[in-house]
Amino acid sequence: MNSVVWFSEVGIADRPTVGGKGGSLGELTQAGIQVPPGFVVTTGAFEQFLEALEAREPVRAKVSGINPDDLGAVTKVSEELRRRVIEEPLPSAVEQAIRDAYRELSPGEEPVAVRSSATTEDAEDASFAGLQDTFLWVLGADQMIERVRECWGSLYSVESICYRRKQGLPEDGVAMAVVVQRMVDAMCAGVMFTRSPLTGDKSVITIEGAWGLGSAVVSGEVTPDRWVIGKITGEISVRDISDKHARQVPAPGGGIHEVANEEAIAKQPCLTDEQLMALREVGRRIERHYGKPQDIEWALDQDGQVFLLQSRPETVWSAKDAAAPVKPPEDNPLKHVMSIFGGKR
Repeated sequence: MNSVVWFSEVGIADRPTVGGKGGSLGELTQAGIQVPPGFVVTTGAFEQFLEALEAREPVRAKVSGINPDDLGAVTKVSEELRRRVIEEPLPSAVEQAIRDAYRELSPGEEPVAVRSSATTEDAEDASFAGLQDTFLWVLGADQMIERVRECWGSLYSVESICYRRKQGLPEDGVAMAVVVQRMVDAMCAGVMFTRSPLTGDKSVITIEGAWGLGSAVVSGEVTPDRWVIGKITGEISVRDISDKHARQVPAPGGGIHEVANEEAIAKQPCLTDEQLMALREVGRRIERHYGKPQDIEWALDQDGQVFLLQSRPETVWSAKDAAAPVKPPEDNPLKHVMSIFGGKR
């Protein structure tokens, strides 16, 4: 298996190789949606790395044998495994492949995002969103390699281990790919749901956004603006504009930091109606492509171009639908027929 593949080479069916996030970004790229270019460090690269770790001392067996309710034991194993992952050298062929791909993606060492992409992530029946690490505004090949290693290590965070053990997921089937993609210097960013997250209404799209990078919205550090838009009509039924006191922006030397918003923009909507309609249309395209409601991350660059950073199946209301009890049949087998015709035969 190749250590590196490009978004244009993969799709959602390649989740075992590129993880949920990598598969989604490849799928969106192939569907013609504007996605920041990038590549995926595959699960094959991770398996080569893990093989070297396992040769000296077990990794997966330690996780499989742990009681997820014993937080002390989980914490001890997590700290040990993450330390081993951080300290272990990469296989030389794997490191060279990653560095070569980075030079092709960012010939001028343009900033990249390094994002975990677990094979069990963003499945319809198990959402790993937020359990593994993401690093923004990563500068240079050496820093990028360090972040790839930290993403691998986050597979063994306390939260991730506990989640897998409580879900009964077999550890042998768990692997970590890593997405490396060009950063969007975001004017504003946020999330979009093609089904109302509050009511489950499938006829509307809900868009949330704030100034700067989307990390402030996803983390909940800033209350975003929120709009509810008719999926077919385009009617904006809700405009909830918040006081966006701060935004997250690139930090000198890499990474991000928070700065205060000027009073002139703090209470100003971060999206125009025209931009909202552009996002709505992209959301509709993505939902049509997948055939089901989606939870989408988006960003607008400084020129106002829309970029999609992730799309995963909506899980909350879908799970409620799946769990809804089936109504037992009526006593009269013809009652439903009669009701259709107003009780007349």
